[in-house]
Amino acid sequence: MFNGFSKSVMGASHEKTGLVCQDSSAFKVGDGYAIAVVADGHGSKKHFRSHLGSQFAVEAVIEAIDRFYEEREELEKSLPTNAKLIIKNIEKQVISNWNIKVEKHIAENPVTAEEKSKFTAEEFEAIPQESYYGSTLVAAVAGSNYTFGLQIGDGSLVAIFEDGKAVMPMEYNESAPANVTASMCNSNAATMFSSFYVPNKRLIAMFGSTDGLYTSFGSEFDFLDYHSIITSQLVNLESFKKVIINNLTKRSRYGTEDDISLSCVYDEELLNEKLPVLNAQVENNKKRAAERKAALLKKQVELE
Repeated sequence: MFNGFSKSVMGASHEKTGLVCQDSSAFKVGDGYAIAVVADGHGSKKHFRSHLGSQFAVEAVIEAIDRFYEEREELEKSLPTNAKLIIKNIEKQVISNWNIKVEKHIAENPVTAEEKSKFTAEEFEAIPQESYYGSTLVAAVAGSNYTFGLQIGDGSLVAIFEDGKAVMPMEYNESAPANVTASMCNSNAATMFSSFYVPNKRLIAMFGSTDGLYTSFGSEFDFLDYHSIITSQLVNLESFKKVIINNLTKRSRYGTEDDISLSCVYDEELLNEKLPVLNAQVENNKKRAAERKAALLKKQVELE
């Protein structure tokens, strides 16, 4: 029923400076559900292990959601009336899982002299250990006739339901400076999530992405149109993988120069059934994009 794809590409700026990719991504298809997840490690120097923090965030959310689906029938029975509480409990479990991974890693891998060398003794002492691993997180879950998702920090989540229109169930969360943004490493992280739940809607595809993708577009219209196009290409997954990796790399190289991660899950049967609807939506989007461009040019001429 479900399938998926995930990829993280190194930002052009990281290639220039020799930094590692700080993004992580994954997808998982379970028994009657699927998970798409991305995480973006913070860029400022006090988050010097954020590439590991993003990896831990991805692992933490998959482990938490899998645990809740161990009792799938009970979960799906409770979701319609208790979605907010269930998602809140998942968020708490995610943070707990992440902190356990961080504590284990720091115990087994103490901070090195090289890592400390970028700080004065006073600066280093002021940094909480969790901050070394600071990361955002975006996770989406698809079930038989419902979807839900959760997010902490910046990034985007786009869903395409059976009408073929791309929508953002949660508003794009604009990034704050890395030292103050909502993060997995914050002491009150469990209270900083955004979430959504959509019942009784069949999902074609759902995508999570780090902020490097959203900011590579000129408008939200273009960003959503992009997801309509790539959804229509999922019918040929292997060729899609090659195309999307090249595209994400180019979007970083000639756009924001940031790391970019994209993860998706989709319903193979519904995708094939609704392909004519998706293709029609793509053509309508092209028409509206041309109309917006013409209107903008007209306005520019009038202002001259």
